[in-house]
Amino acid sequence: MSAPVEQVAVVPWRAGQTGRGRRVLLLHGMATSPTVWNEFLLLCPDDIEVWSAHLPWRVDGTTEWSLRSDPVRWVAEAFDKVPGGVDLVVAHSFSSVLLLDLLTRHADAGIDPADAYGLRGAMFVSPFFRRNSDEFQWERMGTLLDNFESAMRDGIRAKTARSIEDGVLAAMARVVCERVGPYGWLRFLDSYLRTPWMCTELLTLPCRVLAGARDTTALPNEADRLAEALPNARASRLAGCGHFPMLERPAAFFAEVRGFLDTIALPAGIAESTTES
Repeated sequence: MSAPVEQVAVVPWRAGQTGRGRRVLLLHGMATSPTVWNEFLLLCPDDIEVWSAHLPWRVDGTTEWSLRSDPVRWVAEAFDKVPGGVDLVVAHSFSSVLLLDLLTRHADAGIDPADAYGLRGAMFVSPFFRRNSDEFQWERMGTLLDNFESAMRDGIRAKTARSIEDGVLAAMARVVCERVGPYGWLRFLDSYLRTPWMCTELLTLPCRVLAGARDTTALPNEADRLAEALPNARASRLAGCGHFPMLERPAAFFAEVRGFLDTIALPAGIAESTTES
């Protein structure tokens, strides 16, 4: 019998403020949770309506999602659960790869993301991307696995105010990796390996690609390559941070998101309702 598919939950930030401004959907990465956005959310003013997805690959989820191929379906489900559509989607790490896959599939099928989701812009944070299949070398596979555990240590350290002894931190990161499991790792690797075949040249949606200058997990030059592969994109790097810019430099991260939002025109209906309020 096949494993049941986990459901996607999408919840609003400051529930009482919805309907007042541009809608932003946040997609967390693998083995993290919506809490990675907490510092960013505290900086968001009332005119930004934020929805945060609780995706099956969250750290407190189960491995059932990874037993099914093609996790892109859950990104599409997250979009569908935001009432009224999404103006901007911000996706981190593994979810940024899935988002790119979803949007380029739509582009290849002649579907405008604005028609599908109301989407007016996409931000890819700490993305994984290769333009050519021959860029994947065998020796890189072991490095990717080691770097994943290193990224989990960085994420735990960034989310914890107190100092953690190195041995304890390493043990905590190993527990997170064990929760991801071999199937979860294969889902990530399969998505990453397919990036050279994604039709990025067809995706004309305004995009921003953001990387931490010190990221050793998703290398910053891959963010640059993704921006170059998209017709309407610009890449930015945040100095002094690694794989989790929203945790490590929340104010600078918010400035990047808000700056991009300011370049995206409000739909007429939302603009009118915002003015009236």
